[in-house]
Amino acid sequence: MFIQPTNETGRILAARTAYSGHIFDVIQQTIETPDGLRVERDLIKHAPAVALLAMTADDQVLVNREYRVGINAEAYALPAGLIDPGETPDAAAKRELEEETGYVAQSLQPLCAVRSSEGMTDEVVHLYYAQVDQKKRIKQHFDRDEFVTSQFVPLPDVIAAVQDGRIASAQSVSALSYYLAFVRNA
Repeated sequence: MFIQPTNETGRILAARTAYSGHIFDVIQQTIETPDGLRVERDLIKHAPAVALLAMTADDQVLVNREYRVGINAEAYALPAGLIDPGETPDAAAKRELEEETGYVAQSLQPLCAVRSSEGMTDEVVHLYYAQVDQKKRIKQHFDRDEFVTSQFVPLPDVIAAVQDGRIASAQSVSALSYYLAFVRNA
């Protein structure tokens, strides 16, 4: 079968840090690929992250609105955030949900992990499905440089927002698609 894991990796011949920031670094590399090519590549070395499709029992989806530098505007997306050093993805998912929205996961189910662009970054985002209760809310704890507005939106409206591009983040589209394809009617 063609789609089988392989242990073949490229051999990094040279690497230097071109930029170092608080969320990612840019590493310039010279690599010998498994098929023998010698290539120059820039790698955005990024901390791993989590994103959550958090829903109520009556199919209300928790959607965040937050400023995002990549589009220099507010974006709509599912709750998400970075995994702290030494933290498990499960613990990060619970923490990020509480910090950004004030809601506590009543249950948490891993969906899958996605990579936004393997051609330039090693970022991996662990996706989760969380059940939440609208009546059970605690105080939000934003990072010092973030402000997030959260609201419950009916699932059909979220699907429509993905279809027409109002929700376009890779992890949001992936989490919703995975849930609809493999979890909802399982």
